[in-house]
Parts: sequence; structure tokens; C-alpha cells
Amino acid sequence: MLRYSIVFYVTIILSSFLFLTGCASKFELIAPEPPVKYEKLGKVSGSATGSLGVAGTAYYVVPMALNSRVNRAYEDALSKSPGATSLIDVTYEESWFWWILGTARTVTISGEAIKEVK
Repeated sequence: MLRYSIVFYVTIILSSFLFLTGCASKFELIAPEPPVKYEKLGKVSGSATGSLGVAGTAYYVVPMALNSRVNRAYEDALSKSPGATSLIDVTYEESWFWWILGTARTVTISGEAIKEVK
């Protein structure tokens, strides 16, 4: 009987570990190094939203446009300043809210738009 309980607890612990570490994404570089010579174009801000969805609160496991939201927010910010090639003084903000089948997570990237001067 003791052997079965040990096997049971080990199985639960290993299953929990595998479940909790099953989904991951890579680290994102928000802004590249600025060029040596650049011209400031003004403050810009961009945002993008992704969701974790399906089932109850503890079971939000299906990512929907979640991992690309930082890149999409950065591109959105760049698109608001014609000719901009990069951002400096970047800030990252994240907010979230519940919707019926999951949570939506919005990233806002703000910074100073720049253009490389050659």
C-alpha cells in the first residue's frame, strides 16, 4: 500500500511539472541598438493584444496571437512616424482583462522614433 502511494505522489509531481513547463516562448529583444548617427523624429506609441483562452480561469492554456504581440506593438509604434527606423528610450507596459473564454493581454511600447543619418 505504501508503495502505491509513493508512486501516486511521484506521478502527480512529475505530471504537474511537465504541465507547468510545457508552453514557453523565447525572450524578445524590444529595440535594437541605435545607430551611431541618428535624427530624432518625436515620441510614438504602439500597442498589440494577444489572448490566452479556452476553459476556466486556471486552465487558460491556448495562446492566441500572444507571443507576437511585442513585435506587433513595436511595428505599430514605428508605423506612426514616417521614415522611422528604430526607437530609443523604450518603455514597455502591459495590461490585461478577462473576456468570456480567457484573458486578453495588451502590450504598449512607447519611445522616441529615430531615423539613421548616413
